[in-house]
Amino acid sequence: GLPADLVAKLSPTDFLGYDALDAGGLQVAALLKDGRPVDVIEAGFPITSQGDFEAVSEIGRRSKNAIIAGLSRAHPADIDRCAEAVKFARRGRVHTVIATSPLHMRVKLNKTPDEVIETSIAMVARARNQIDDVEWSAEDGTRSEMDYLCRIVEAVIKAGATTVNIPDTVGYTV
Repeated sequence: GLPADLVAKLSPTDFLGYDALDAGGLQVAALLKDGRPVDVIEAGFPITSQGDFEAVSEIGRRSKNAIIAGLSRAHPADIDRCAEAVKFARRGRVHTVIATSPLHMRVKLNKTPDEVIETSIAMVARARNQIDDVEWSAEDGTRSEMDYLCRIVEAVIKAGATTVNIPDTVGYTV
């Protein structure tokens, strides 16, 4: 876990980017139980292992106020497992991600842009059928074509996404 002297000095901004599944993750969740003002914790990737699933669930149980998000790919099994893990949180969120740059759609997903939009709509809707808070992310978003990015963002919002994230996943704009 985290050293006690470090824990005493932590502020809410110290949690940004913190991997809640490492040895100190549950200790961080314990800090949050006392009501420290942290908005969102992305607690893990529940489909990857039983350990990740249990960690996300436990962090959700322990958190008083923070939104507890689980990460999922845009696959039905991922969405379902993630929704199951975050249901223990007072405020749970499914965060689904799919590649949107031409390179990643072609090489990583082997999908057309229209297929990626269809998949995104279907997975956001699937998540919304299980939980009220759904975040959608455009993996490799900063290398995506702007017109396409606008189209897919509009589509996922219409499908029920409550948060949209356009990350620089590969460090392209750094």
